[in-house]
Amino acid sequence: MLYIYSPILRTSTTACSSMEKQVHFIHFLFALFCFSYIMFSAYNPLALVVAEGLVSGHHDNGSVKLFVFGDSYADTGNWEKFAASWKEPYGFTFPGKPAGRFSDGRVLTDYIASFLGITSPVPYTWRKTAEKSGLQFGMNFAFGGTGVFDTFINAPNMAAQIDFFQQLLEEKVYTKQDLNSSIVLVSLAGNDYTTYIQRKGNFQDLPAFTTSLINQLSANLKRIHGFGVRKIAVTALQPLGCLPILTAFSSYQNCSESWNTASKFHNQKLQQAIQRMNSESGKHMYETLDLYTAFMSKLNTARLAGNSKLRSFLMPCCVGVTSNHSCGNVDKNGGKTYVVCEKPELSVFWDMVHPAQNGWHQVYSSLKSSLHRLY
Repeated sequence: MLYIYSPILRTSTTACSSMEKQVHFIHFLFALFCFSYIMFSAYNPLALVVAEGLVSGHHDNGSVKLFVFGDSYADTGNWEKFAASWKEPYGFTFPGKPAGRFSDGRVLTDYIASFLGITSPVPYTWRKTAEKSGLQFGMNFAFGGTGVFDTFINAPNMAAQIDFFQQLLEEKVYTKQDLNSSIVLVSLAGNDYTTYIQRKGNFQDLPAFTTSLINQLSANLKRIHGFGVRKIAVTALQPLGCLPILTAFSSYQNCSESWNTASKFHNQKLQQAIQRMNSESGKHMYETLDLYTAFMSKLNTARLAGNSKLRSFLMPCCVGVTSNHSCGNVDKNGGKTYVVCEKPELSVFWDMVHPAQNGWHQVYSSLKSSLHRLY
């Protein structure tokens, strides 16, 4: 994992200068690019592992289906077996071995499925090997590392994922009746922003990029709705500045206020778009899942509990032993070049950018009271 400790990158209560912000974004881009390269670089493939879904049965409804689009915060196994999500120690907590999730256990998709009272939907790339009965709960099209637009990860962007969905509809895998009782989850975790900075390197134009991103996302959501789905839930951006890949710059003491401001601006634009589309449709078809508030609520609790609790909140559980390694890396002899914390069940973050199962459980607990709007 890459650690860069720079005074410029420490959180400040005063506004950053334009130059400081540019340096901040460039450092973040470089760190996240290196992390993504490591996460998706070639490894020896593992045997197929089918992960059991989490079903609580709180809202048992055998007819409901969940269709998922997005990135690693929702991906439950679409990547091929060379990805880090299929390498130890991913899956450490659940199901006890790598299962294609970018976490030690369950991710957001699993908890939303749990709320709906169904098994987590089968990943799209497993559709041909899954039993027909396994398709009854919907399908997950999300690929880790992707975004609304193309990213530096070679995987289907959101439009391509929707194409896959449309093809299945044309093949009558799912019927109009299926869609009438379906719910869609759309996940965005910030990959578009990292790619934008890499390609453009222009912080001043970021608000304009956010506008274009939300416009394209809106078009994607309308396209999904046009197929006849009943409800679409899209995630707001989490506080990007609190990801360990950024808090490492302050020894996991502080979040980056400039990145959190970028998250809040994105979320404001997203909420405006959601309100506009609901008004145009005359129905409450679209919902926002407020990951930002869910994470910050946990962070504020940690702050009140004291600095040691805050540091514990911002630190990842699984890290590389040096700056050249990351969670899941091994040396040429197969030796582990990473360490895992003693109590993953208490960690909010698993690696440098992904929540741990406990983190997702905390988010779900915060969101749960508002999830009734999905019905």
